[in-house]
Amino acid sequence: MHPSEADLDTLLHSLVDAGVEFIVVGGAAAILHGAPTATQDLDIVHRRTPENIDRLLAVLERLDAYFREPGERRLRPAKDHLAGGGQLNLSTVLGPIDPLCRLHDGRGFDELAPHTTVFEDGSMRLRVLDLDTLIEIKSGTGRAKDQLLVPVLLALRDELRK
Repeated sequence: MHPSEADLDTLLHSLVDAGVEFIVVGGAAAILHGAPTATQDLDIVHRRTPENIDRLLAVLERLDAYFREPGERRLRPAKDHLAGGGQLNLSTVLGPIDPLCRLHDGRGFDELAPHTTVFEDGSMRLRVLDLDTLIEIKSGTGRAKDQLLVPVLLALRDELRK
C-alpha cells in the first residue's frame, strides 16, 4: 500500500531530475511560499507536449503510480490521461500526486507560466504559482478547505510585502 501523505521533496526531485516541465500549485505551492499549512498531496500542472508527457509518464511508472479509487483495482495512468483536460488523482510509492492538465478555471501550463515564481534551493529549480494567482485560484474554487486557506495566504502576502 502506498503512503497517504506525499514526500514532497522526493517527489519534486523525481520530476525535476527527469526534466518534467511543471508548475507547483495547490497546497504545496502555499507551503513553498511559506504558508503555515499542510497538504497530503502534490498538485502540479504539467506542460502537455508529447515529450513532456513521456517524461512525466516515465516518472509515474517508476513510482508505481495508479489512480486513487476505492477497491482493489490498480488502474495505471496512460499518455491519453496526461494529454487530456482533466485531473488525475494518483497514488505512488512517494505518496499522492495530482497531475492537472488544467485548473478548474480552464488555465493550463502555458496560461499559468507567466504567473509563476522560480524557487531554487541549490539542488533543484521549481516553477511555483505566484502568491497572487494562488490566492485568486483558491478564492474561486468554492471548496471549504480552500476558503479556510485564503486568509492565511492573504496574511502571508501582507507580511512578505512589508
